[in-house]
Amino acid sequence: MSDGAAALIDFIVAVFGATDVAEARTLDTDGLILHSELRLGDSTVTVADRKPNWPFTPAFTRVYVDDVDATLGRAEQHGGTVITKPTDFFGDTLSRFSDPSGNIWWVYKHVPATAWDGETQADASDWSQASGDDDWSSFTSPKLEYIHDTLMDAMGSLEDPRG
Repeated sequence: MSDGAAALIDFIVAVFGATDVAEARTLDTDGLILHSELRLGDSTVTVADRKPNWPFTPAFTRVYVDDVDATLGRAEQHGGTVITKPTDFFGDTLSRFSDPSGNIWWVYKHVPATAWDGETQADASDWSQASGDDDWSSFTSPKLEYIHDTLMDAMGSLEDPRG
């Protein structure tokens, strides 16, 4: 849900090249968008307007793209803010941005057949030795700390756009 769902739909179309499914768009009696659908690759994203008495509820959406840098560039060009710069992450490239509506997007690109870098990422044997009492910091690296810290900073700064 978003304040200004129509603007968020335009943002998603511009940044991701999504297709707005016009026949799915439904307006409520107050004129706000009650339902919309956007095709993003083989996925469907729904967007609706937030009602005046509804709480701020940002979405946290994970998508895979062909070009992380180009996607982040378009996001910035259309008012988004990069949270996490592209970072190698367990066989993928991970990045994050927030859109003008306060939603956070996890933007990934799968990197096939990458070598496992045990120095900067936890290896599988490390995870198998973990007990239920271990927290993520038992397996940390500079890359993982960056990924963690940028999310913590972004979450700590989330604010209701209505003030």
